[in-house]
Amino acid sequence: MAGMAMTLRLTAEQDRALTLLAQAQGSSKQEAAVRAIVAAASRLVADAAVAELARDVIPGRAALEARIRQARP
Repeated sequence: MAGMAMTLRLTAEQDRALTLLAQAQGSSKQEAAVRAIVAAASRLVADAAVAELARDVIPGRAALEARIRQARP
């Protein structure tokens, strides 16, 4: 499967952060960006799956979650 081309526009600060990340990983900036995207997606999917399971298994979890959301600014 071939990859799709994409232009990623970053601010100078974001580019510096990506450069530091790539250096820390010993990889290219492209590979560091791909790894960061995959890691973030994995966390979100895992977090969503855990939250869904908790809503189904723990009585009152959904109500507590709703109250927390309402209390946030």
